[in-house]
Amino acid sequence: MSEDQTTKTIEHIINVRKYMSFTRDELIDRSVKHDQSKLESPEKEIFDEYTPKLSQVTYGSDEYKGYLKEMKIALDHHYLANRHHPEHFENGVNDMNLIDLIEMLCDWKAATLRHDKGDIYKSIEINKKRFDISDQLTKILLNTVKLFRE
Repeated sequence: MSEDQTTKTIEHIINVRKYMSFTRDELIDRSVKHDQSKLESPEKEIFDEYTPKLSQVTYGSDEYKGYLKEMKIALDHHYLANRHHPEHFENGVNDMNLIDLIEMLCDWKAATLRHDKGDIYKSIEINKKRFDISDQLTKILLNTVKLFRE
C-alpha cells in the first residue's frame, strides 16, 4: 500500500506559491522603478532631444543607429543603471535572469508604441541578431508577446 502524499503535495504547492510570489513582487518592483534614470541628468536632456527623432525613423535603420551613436553618453549611463538591457552585462542576454528578460520584452513592446511603424515582431527579429539571441529564447519571447493586450 502506498503512502499518502497529501502533506508533501501541500508543502510543494506552498513552496511554488512562495517562489511565484517572490517573482511577482520583483516584477512589481521593477515596474515601479523602470527607466527612472531617464528622468535624471545626463539622460533626461539627451532623451528629450532624441526621443522625438527616434520615433520618426525605422527601428534598426542606419539613421536610427546614427542617433544612438549621438546619444552615447546617455545610453552608456542608462545601460549601466538598468539591468533589463543586454548592454548592462558583459555577456549580454546570456547573463540576464528571467525577470530581466520579462522587463526587457515589456520595454521592447512599449518602445514599439512610440514609433510610427513600431512592430514588436520586427523588433524581436532585429534584436535576435543584435544580441545573438538563440532560436529557443526567440520563440519564447514570441510566445510571450501573444499574451500582451493593448
